[in-house]
Amino acid sequence: MELRGIEPGPTERWLRDNVPGLRPPVTFSLVSGGRSNLTYRVTDADGVVRALRRPPTGGVLSTAHDMSREWRFLSALHGTAVPVPEPLAYCSDTSVTGAEFYVMGFVDGTVLGDGAAAAPFSLEARRRAGMATVECLAALHTIDPDAVGLGGVARRDGYLQRQLSRWQRQVHQSGAPDLELLDAVHDALVAGVPEQSTGIVHGDFRPGNLSFAPDGEVLAVFDWELATLGDPLADLGWLVASWVEPGDDVPGVAHGPTAEPGFPGRDEVVARYAELTGRDVSRLSYYVAFQRWRSCCITAGVRARYLAGVMGDDGYDAEARAAEELRQAQLAWDAVRELGLV
Repeated sequence: MELRGIEPGPTERWLRDNVPGLRPPVTFSLVSGGRSNLTYRVTDADGVVRALRRPPTGGVLSTAHDMSREWRFLSALHGTAVPVPEPLAYCSDTSVTGAEFYVMGFVDGTVLGDGAAAAPFSLEARRRAGMATVECLAALHTIDPDAVGLGGVARRDGYLQRQLSRWQRQVHQSGAPDLELLDAVHDALVAGVPEQSTGIVHGDFRPGNLSFAPDGEVLAVFDWELATLGDPLADLGWLVASWVEPGDDVPGVAHGPTAEPGFPGRDEVVARYAELTGRDVSRLSYYVAFQRWRSCCITAGVRARYLAGVMGDDGYDAEARAAEELRQAQLAWDAVRELGLV
């Protein structure tokens, strides 16, 4: 079966020459669930499994899908308190398979992308998974970027302003269903930017981008394509905006398992983060509003790439996602009004 984004012959030859211990022939399969960069399972002749990451095959927005950035963060954080897959090899030669890519160790755990994924977990393991998630985020935010060689990866000031400008530009390029509403939220957020601190920001930190052991411990953090230096509370805002509790009538910015019984609630997660990091979380509601707006911008870009046929086909429902965009945009507007920004 032909896989979009993989040239089997050249890619296998490159892997043979650059990945220690890999023995051809290899087989490739698309790992389901990817909404942006493409991830493939690579199995060699000895049955050893590795993972290959590359950008979409077209329709790439400016500054997005930078494989060298993912590789740099993965390499810097390997061996720290933040568990990441082992970085194995990086390919900058776009002639191999049409884009730069990298290869990492395959982590055999459970990605808690939705409620169904949590079904095998006991109530105790679910609670541990929830607390381990925020503890892992706190560990990331207490790492000194300079100490792991990431001090020069990005600017340290004006993170929120840069994010607001970047996603505003990209949502207009992508074509969201209600630009007037998104523009109004953007303007309110710009006017109310709080004082910021600096640290390593993942950009999409949630259980659906983590791999868990059966007891709920975090085995690895994936998807570093949006990682940068910036205000760590933006990560916490995204986690909270995606953390749905039982009985909520407000959807999360991303699918997750936390509405299932056993997971800790948002308040407990935030309290644990504040305890571990010592950060002031009194203005967290601004970051949650920002992340609801940002989620609209991101999903508009993903939807545009699927409609253009440049992403792997894993059952993505473009019409449903457009409806979710509108709902998140309205929630973001409601939030900035509650904050008194309009």
